[in-house]
Amino acid sequence: MNATGLLAVLLMLAAPAPAPAQVPQVRPGLSTPDLHRYQAEQHRYEIDRLRARADQREMDARLHETEARLNRLRIEAARQPEPVLPPPYRALRSPEEERALRLSAEQRRRATANGVGQIDAWLDRRP
Repeated sequence: MNATGLLAVLLMLAAPAPAPAQVPQVRPGLSTPDLHRYQAEQHRYEIDRLRARADQREMDARLHETEARLNRLRIEAARQPEPVLPPPYRALRSPEEERALRLSAEQRRRATANGVGQIDAWLDRRP
């Protein structure tokens, strides 16, 4: 053996032995499969606890929603109803006023028809 090989062997012997895998021991004496089962049970328990809390919160939210709806209905029922006003009647006019209104409406219709007729005649002309 040469000096390099001898030195390598001495270094390997002097180095500390590798440490065994560090598995956290929750309970002394548990094997690795038992440790994993224990952790799985802890996780299942925690998930069940969180689900129960979520279900409780959901039930509370539904209860509060129902109570709020009932309170709103009670408040609306306790309100005084608004008075029903009769429909406003048309103003009564004298026969002369009625005749004047009819004549002015007729004149407006004629003017509109006359203006539309001029536009139609212009659009129908031949180029």
